[in-house]
Amino acid sequence: MPHQLNYGLPKDFLKPCLLLLLRERPAHGYELTARVADFGFDHSDPGALYRTLRRLETEQLVRSAWAPSGSGPRRRVYGLTRAGLEELDRRARDLAEGERRIDTFLSRYLSARRLRPDSPRHRALAARMAAHEAATRERERLGPRR
Repeated sequence: MPHQLNYGLPKDFLKPCLLLLLRERPAHGYELTARVADFGFDHSDPGALYRTLRRLETEQLVRSAWAPSGSGPRRRVYGLTRAGLEELDRRARDLAEGERRIDTFLSRYLSARRLRPDSPRHRALAARMAAHEAATRERERLGPRR
């Protein structure tokens, strides 16, 4: 279930999510509103998305231009700049470091709580840590990408 815009997510998490979505392909705001749901955002405050896009444009991390629409008025389409790609890379590194810290916390939490290995909470946390370890191995295998 999606969360309210900031609940349980890293501070200003919308920013790297938008940068990543624009790295995948240029898009207009309405499309981005739908695609950020994959990251746990709901549609309760679309104004926050547009304010963030304007801020990213002011910071020269994204650019926009009006483009014709096949079904209605022209739309403002956003795309990633070189500076935006560099910011995305920095934020991804920061998020990976944060994930490592959270996994350390959860591992110690499991030990401190002395949860039985067959308890649902232990299984859920252990599965999350195993998924993180697998993703870390895969990132290391792939190496840096541009």
